Amino acid sequence: MRQFDIRPLDETLSPAIQAKIDNLNKPKGSLGRLETLALQICLIQQTLEPSLAHPCHLLLGGDHGIEREGVSVSPREVTWQQMINFTRGGGGVNMFCRQHGFDLSIVDVGVDHDFGNEELRMKNEEFATARIIDKKIAYGTRNFLHEPAMTEEQFNQAMTVGIDLADACSKKGCRILSIGEMGIGNTSPSSIWMHLFTGIPLLECIGAGSGLNTDGIRHKYEVLKKAVEQFIAHSSKQIVNEKDVQPNDDYNATLSQRELFTTNYELIRNFGGFEMVAAIGAMLRAAELHLIILIDGFIMTACALAACQLYPAAKDYMIFTHCGDESGHKRMLDYLGAEPLLQLGLRLGEGTGALCAFPIIDSAVRMMNEMNNFDNANITKYF
Repeated sequence: MRQFDIRPLDETLSPAIQAKIDNLNKPKGSLGRLETLALQICLIQQTLEPSLAHPCHLLLGGDHGIEREGVSVSPREVTWQQMINFTRGGGGVNMFCRQHGFDLSIVDVGVDHDFGNEELRMKNEEFATARIIDKKIAYGTRNFLHEPAMTEEQFNQAMTVGIDLADACSKKGCRILSIGEMGIGNTSPSSIWMHLFTGIPLLECIGAGSGLNTDGIRHKYEVLKKAVEQFIAHSSKQIVNEKDVQPNDDYNATLSQRELFTTNYELIRNFGGFEMVAAIGAMLRAAELHLIILIDGFIMTACALAACQLYPAAKDYMIFTHCGDESGHKRMLDYLGAEPLLQLGLRLGEGTGALCAFPIIDSAVRMMNEMNNFDNANITKYF
């Protein structure tokens, strides 16, 4: 696995940034969260004049073997159908990218479908507004109820896809990167990552996804519980053989206990989707490049959680844009110590919540670059 050079934000400029914020012609602290956002963005970019140049959005698609166990109300063909819909500009992600001026890349990392981009573009020339970038690793991951979702080679491929996409955005002049996903069944690996990384009971990490009823949620829980128990049993046997320690058979063990059994890398690889691991790769590379990273809903927050398990300093570069309606999202945000910008009951995915929050981030940057200060405005500074 590629190593990243991700360091905590350099705080040297903090006093100068804070002084500029406090001397804007407003009562001290009166713009609240915009002020803390501005401070973070200025520290990411190491400047008193931040920029949101060339915003980019990555829409990553992939299918999941665990979907075959009936853990989602939506059939897997919805993944490829929606991906085609995105090429025609008809998705929620398309609307918000147009609204806020984001450069949208639609990427097939592991969708269970042959798109045939050139043929698609020719047949639908009057409708198509974009094409799907082919980075397909396989036709969906394997079923993690029975075997790891991906091999080590596939994991590294997915990480490289994300790294390369972040690099491509940076070369365009991008200073702010948003990431979204399309993959039926991807709340299942997200719930398992949340459970294993935080120690929160699995049942509290599982929600309705795209619309499961009570019985469906119970079935989903039983499937995921069995997958986790098998993973822990297999991992603990390996550790016993290697280190001659007794395994802990409590699958609700905290992460510190979990580290006896497996590495964060193996945990991510065993359950993750190709689009999710690519998102992690993009997040880590974006942090390395000092880009602002917009984190969307439940699934992208799970990817951010995984990225921060690998490189804790990556969190400094992330803005958590909203708290969604998926069960467990708030708990995961609380675990990360993240304060979301919005709470609109969103659970569409695709990165739409992150895009919705962009105007607030834009306002924080405009505050730094366009507001006058007390001296220039000839206003008495009264504090």
